[in-house]
Amino acid sequence: MVKNDRKDPNQLPKAVHVWPYLVRVEMLVAILALLVLMVWSIVLDAPLEQAADPNWTPNPAKAPWYFVGLQEMLVYFDPWIAGVLVPALIIFGLAAIPYLDVNEKGNGYYTVRERPFAVGTFLFGFLVLWILLIGVGVFLRGPGWAFYFPWEAWDAQQVQHLTNVNLWGRVERSSPRAGAILGGATVGLYFLLPSVGFYWWKRRQNSETLAKLGLLRYCIVSFLFLAMMLLPIKMVLRWAFNIHYIWVWPGVFNV
Repeated sequence: MVKNDRKDPNQLPKAVHVWPYLVRVEMLVAILALLVLMVWSIVLDAPLEQAADPNWTPNPAKAPWYFVGLQEMLVYFDPWIAGVLVPALIIFGLAAIPYLDVNEKGNGYYTVRERPFAVGTFLFGFLVLWILLIGVGVFLRGPGWAFYFPWEAWDAQQVQHLTNVNLWGRVERSSPRAGAILGGATVGLYFLLPSVGFYWWKRRQNSETLAKLGLLRYCIVSFLFLAMMLLPIKMVLRWAFNIHYIWVWPGVFNV
């Protein structure tokens, strides 16, 4: 039965069954999307390149567009971090959403007004970060994975003079262990100080959301959010100051 406690018979019901109301609409949308894709694939030819040649490697060698974002992250992080750890954190964060969400408003639907943090974080992480990485990799990377503006011609013989330095590069040259300690302390303080400061501020305000969330779930949410924000920070440091890594642990990883 449809839940209906209306006084006005012209008022829309508050809830309806998934079948057939929602499933019917989703089926029609899926059929329409499939029809559009079929017509598109018939009218437009796929932009295929020449046959693969094992004796010749293209420059730049780019992955398919949906993987170019991961390829672009290799500019800012160590390969195992960009290719393994970051995707694993994304999957873990998405899987943990039902267990971390304590907002009782809007169960079964989402609105910006009732879930500003969740919706805003998703839009920033997907539309701003992920689409930005794909756009930079597809349109702004040329031979040698060098940065080219769209109006610049690619030159495979051009030499790129990049002075990439680590944040604690001077200390690392004299003492790699001291540089690793300073880099680890920098990354640790980056995750610790904002989390503790925001937690203390919300505790003073007697935040109801913080009380429902609990300390453990708050730590997980804070870690995932700050880990996501580390990517745009690394991008700005690399583009503006040519800083390559913040934390270098010789023989283990570079962050």
